[in-house]
Amino acid sequence: MVDADQTFVIVGGGLAGAKAAETLRAEGFTGRVILICDERDHPYERPPLSKGYLLGKAERDSVFVHEPAWYARHDVELHLGQTVDAVDRAAKTVRFGEDGTVVRYDKLLLATGAEPRRLDIPGTGLGGVHHLRRLAHAERLKGVLASLGRDNGHLVIAGAGWIGLEIAAAARGYGAEVTVVHRGRTPLHSVLGPELGQLFAELHSDHGVRFHFGATLTEIVGQDGMVLAARTDDGEEHPAHAVLAAIGAAPRTALAESAGLELADRADGGGVLVDERLRTSDPDVYAAGDVASFPHALFGARLRVEHWANALNGGPAAARAMLGREEVYDRVPYFFTDQYDLGMEYSGWAPPGSYDQVVVRGDAGKREFIAFWVKEGRVLAGMNVNVWDVTDPIQRLIRSGARVDTEALADPHVPLESLVA
Repeated sequence: MVDADQTFVIVGGGLAGAKAAETLRAEGFTGRVILICDERDHPYERPPLSKGYLLGKAERDSVFVHEPAWYARHDVELHLGQTVDAVDRAAKTVRFGEDGTVVRYDKLLLATGAEPRRLDIPGTGLGGVHHLRRLAHAERLKGVLASLGRDNGHLVIAGAGWIGLEIAAAARGYGAEVTVVHRGRTPLHSVLGPELGQLFAELHSDHGVRFHFGATLTEIVGQDGMVLAARTDDGEEHPAHAVLAAIGAAPRTALAESAGLELADRADGGGVLVDERLRTSDPDVYAAGDVASFPHALFGARLRVEHWANALNGGPAAARAMLGREEVYDRVPYFFTDQYDLGMEYSGWAPPGSYDQVVVRGDAGKREFIAFWVKEGRVLAGMNVNVWDVTDPIQRLIRSGARVDTEALADPHVPLESLVA
């Protein structure tokens, strides 16, 4: 029985943690809610950091999940700039802050997120080497891109994933010269495969981005403490006034590991192992957002999803589970991107090797289409590019597991809704 004498502690002040706190109050929990964030900024959403805010199209205040007064108004004890350094599961306590404050919990939620992977090469200590994860990073990078644009400067980006490509688009918007170095043969290979990855290569090439595929950075060369060039393992050297590392993110599992919680295999993306209700190997400890590896019955696999929608929905799902609700977390993964004049939404999960064909509905040449990743006639994932208001029927198709006529799937005149059994 949940009552006013209980204390729920949330570690992590990102979207998942903030929405979990909101959900606890919305569901009527009257006990103590403690939200501990290792950043000094109030909880915020991360997509604007590589999209609207970075481009100068959104104000800084627009990134925050709640207005600052919301937390006190809803009796959420918010501790900013405080790091949790220990969880004692036997005593059911967490220790945090420079003074070693200890609080007891009845239920604990780990929403510790992920950290960008760093380049492990000579020269990363030079001024002008960047990564993007936090609001402070975006603020600094925004100024860098504006300066590069004014001075016809060069930005070298290591990695052609979503963050790398979104920052490439932002940099070109400011007028900077951009080179993307990527070890694969197409961008976004691990998500879109070669069929659709090429579309993004062409999109960026059309906007003046240079790609160097099949290579990795081996050294950043500097002069007077600042970046001068970036070298690759095939002997190339690219002029650079700034370098951005966009080579992926790693789940922040150190706290869970030190507490003795079970972790997922690296083959499954790592992270904290949770069940379908986001419970860890300790029934009083939960995990949500980027750090959680959860089983998804629809895809028959364990997933760790680093996108906005997973934090938005996973935090509330964990909060309801902490309250004893018997709710299975099985949202269809969803993410979106905006690059130049291309807007895209993706639903599902279809890594290379999991599908046998890609079906395209519409005109890929004009970048107005829907792509479906299909296996044995069943839709595993769908991506709509500059085509809108189709996410719901795409997700229903995925959830149905029904075999579809691929010719009808490719025909824009056949309503998607009619294909769902």
